[in-house]
Formats: sequence, C-alpha cells, structure tokens
Amino acid sequence: MNLPRSLRRPRVEGDREQEIFQTTLTILGEVGYDRLTMDAVASRAKASKATLYRRWSSKATLVIDALHASKSHTDLPDTGSLRGDLMAAFCGMGGLTDPEMLATMSSVITAVGRDAEFAAAFREHFVNTKLEASRTLWERARQRGELRPDLDIDLLSHAMPGVVLHRVFLLGEPATEELVTRVIDQIILPASAGTPLPAGHPDKTHKD
Repeated sequence: MNLPRSLRRPRVEGDREQEIFQTTLTILGEVGYDRLTMDAVASRAKASKATLYRRWSSKATLVIDALHASKSHTDLPDTGSLRGDLMAAFCGMGGLTDPEMLATMSSVITAVGRDAEFAAAFREHFVNTKLEASRTLWERARQRGELRPDLDIDLLSHAMPGVVLHRVFLLGEPATEELVTRVIDQIILPASAGTPLPAGHPDKTHKD
C-alpha cells in the first residue's frame, strides 16, 4: 500500500545523515547544548524540522547519535601494544587533541551538569558504549601480558581522559599530542604494568 507522502518515514542516511551530524556538532561547539535547537540544525543543514523530528525524537537523541558518529567504536585501534592503541585512540581527529571534539566535550560536560534528562540519555546511550569499546582495548592488552594481574581496568581506563581533560579545561593547558604522551608514559603505563601490592598491604583493595 502506498502511504501519503506526509506519512512516509523520511530516509536520512549515508552522506546526508553525516551532514546533519556534522552540523549538529558544529552548532553544539559554537553555542552549547542549551542554545542548540532543532530549528538551527534544520536551517543550517537545509533540512526540514519535521524530517529531523521523525528521525530523532529530541535534540538529546540527535546530539548523542552525532557524538557516536564522530568517532565510531568500530574504529578502535589495534596497533599491537597498549601504548600504541592509546596514542591512536586519543590523538588526532576525534580524539582529545582535536579542537572540534574538545569544543563539543566542553558543551556536553556543561549540559550533563544542567540537564538531567540529557545526562541520563548521554550516560546510557553514549558513555556505556564507549566504556565497552575501551574495555576491549584494555582486555587485548591483558591478553598480551602488558597489564599487572590485579589491575582495575575500569578505574585506570577512566583516568586517561580524566587527567587530560582536567589539565585542558581547568588548568588551561593546550591539548597537544605531547600532553597525551606524557600522561600515557608517566601515569597510565607505569600504573598498568607496575608491581602489584602484596597481599595484606594496608593499601591493597579487594573486589568482591
């Protein structure tokens, strides 16, 4: 049965979808999440607002899909070493040294603190997916024997972006490959391959 044109679900895919995602992230970086609107995205992307709303129910879902598309988890590097994987994951386009990504993350961090609905959706649909991808990278390192046996992967994997973003956003340090390299070589790798604390040590932590 042929549906009336007004009832057909619009097909936004391929290059057109990527254009809308890029437009969304550009506006997000320029004005922040609070001031980003579906109207603004539709106008700049030369798309109808109705088309956007039929595909994305809210600006939160659009922003989260755009963030996913900006650096897909399928692009997870596999260089043969933890250091190489971390350098590839966090440097260059879509990484912590990418000015556009940093502008986007600045807006997202602000939105998470102000908008509970966006924060919940962001954690569920974006952060959890990225954490699973990160675990894959670290589990490969464990299988290669690069990690100390008692390493808390979830704890240390979060430290990498945490340290860099802290120095960039709070201390005003430039987001350079040299900064990422220092964090990897002086913090992450020594901690991941360091000598485990002996059993019974007062600082030893146990997981149930």
